[in-house]
Amino acid sequence: MKNIVLIGFMGTGKTSVGRMLAARLGCAFHDLDKKIAERSGMSIPEMFARCGEPYFRAREKEAVREAAGRSGLVIATGGGTVKDAENVAMLRENGILVALTADIDTILLRTSARGKRPVLDGADAGDRRAAVAQLLAERAHLYEGADVTVDTSARAPLEVTEHILQAIRIWRK
Repeated sequence: MKNIVLIGFMGTGKTSVGRMLAARLGCAFHDLDKKIAERSGMSIPEMFARCGEPYFRAREKEAVREAAGRSGLVIATGGGTVKDAENVAMLRENGILVALTADIDTILLRTSARGKRPVLDGADAGDRRAAVAQLLAERAHLYEGADVTVDTSARAPLEVTEHILQAIRIWRK
């Protein structure tokens, strides 16, 4: 079975939907950021602060290579994983790419309540909105190449999961 690879900006629901999707498909859930943190012995924000983004991106590429080499997984990527064309190529080789999207207000709401976000930390409310808007604009073309796209803004994770299950049926044959 091909992997189901969830891509998208932070706060679009990759982890929550990924867990549900894996449970429904009866396969393993693989959260790339969590695997990177476990392997390195530090959180992603700590890794950015101590070692910098290039160090994190190198660890991310290793994690992508490993996950892409397996099959039958639901993989949740970090928001910036798709910035690297090699990562996308590896994930696509044995996977169906599903882009989760959301509007700026939804992203701001979801990311404000959940821990540190290295690319947004330090920005006040107005700057945070501008930072999200800028990053979304910069990355939009990266998410457009997905096999399936689902807007999660006004949908509960279960509804998004059901939508993905319907959409991937044609890809899994």
